[in-house]
Amino acid sequence: MLLKNSIVFLRALEPEDVDLLYYWENNTEIWKVSSTIAPFSKFTLTNYVMEESQKDIFETKQLRLVIADVSTERPVGLIDLFDFDPVDQRASIGIMINDQKDRKKGFAKNALILLEEYCKKIINLHQLYARTDATNTASVDFFKNCGYNQCGILKDWHRNEDGWNDQIEFQKILE
Repeated sequence: MLLKNSIVFLRALEPEDVDLLYYWENNTEIWKVSSTIAPFSKFTLTNYVMEESQKDIFETKQLRLVIADVSTERPVGLIDLFDFDPVDQRASIGIMINDQKDRKKGFAKNALILLEEYCKKIINLHQLYARTDATNTASVDFFKNCGYNQCGILKDWHRNEDGWNDQIEFQKILE
């Protein structure tokens, strides 16, 4: 199976994921890295899972997959493709491992490896890109360690309670 390795598997959202999404999407600690400013209702999330998430990436220009631990089948995070551009064969990626205890165990890296293979072999992408806050050293290091090249800095891109932070842009050509 293309979306599985010895550490994780990636799967579509299921109706039973709504409660988990509700918890994750409304975690204000994550909002600062996802540019979220308002909570999501269960109604909105249920509609998304039941209708939008089941549509083709070519129609919605986005794809959200659950990252699950192979050994327990427990969801540990999400990986997203968004701003999908089929003409220029590129998409932006986002990745989230929710619990601190699940970080640094290879879940994110293995999920990204699977997603890159999917992007190359199934949807024929040429490149992936990501943005992260310059102060988020874990994310900066993650993308560098996964072969993404820093291709730009957006000055004063993100406002926070202490002022402004730069955003770093990363890009990887899929070969």
